[in-house]
Amino acid sequence: MGDTGCVFCAIAAGESAGHRVFADGTAVAFLDARPLFPGHVLVVPRRHAETLTDLPVDEVGPFFTRVQRIAGAVERGMGAAGSFVAANNRVSQSVPHFHVHVVPRNRKDGLRGFFWPRTRYASEEEAAEVAARVRAAL
Repeated sequence: MGDTGCVFCAIAAGESAGHRVFADGTAVAFLDARPLFPGHVLVVPRRHAETLTDLPVDEVGPFFTRVQRIAGAVERGMGAAGSFVAANNRVSQSVPHFHVHVVPRNRKDGLRGFFWPRTRYASEEEAAEVAARVRAAL
């Protein structure tokens, strides 16, 4: 399982089986073993990083350029009308190696919006307070 004991690192290194669709020095993309739909791909940085915030800044742009390329390929290859591109950061992250899901989508495919309930802020004041907290953390 690679130097880190990580299953995604092992797939990236070719030490474990995975249906690869892309690999270069920056990223590796392979089919999700439990896809939402056929063609559901995971894109991972070749170098181990547990979360997006652990990915070195100079690697973020090149990595997401690969995600963009894979998203287009998934849509074209699967004859999909679009795609759902998402990543978890720690919470709900089944493998502690940063990865982006690229899922082919079509209208009326059965996937309904996001997988969690959406809400509204109680007031404009609450929204302003939350925005201020995020700005302050930057």
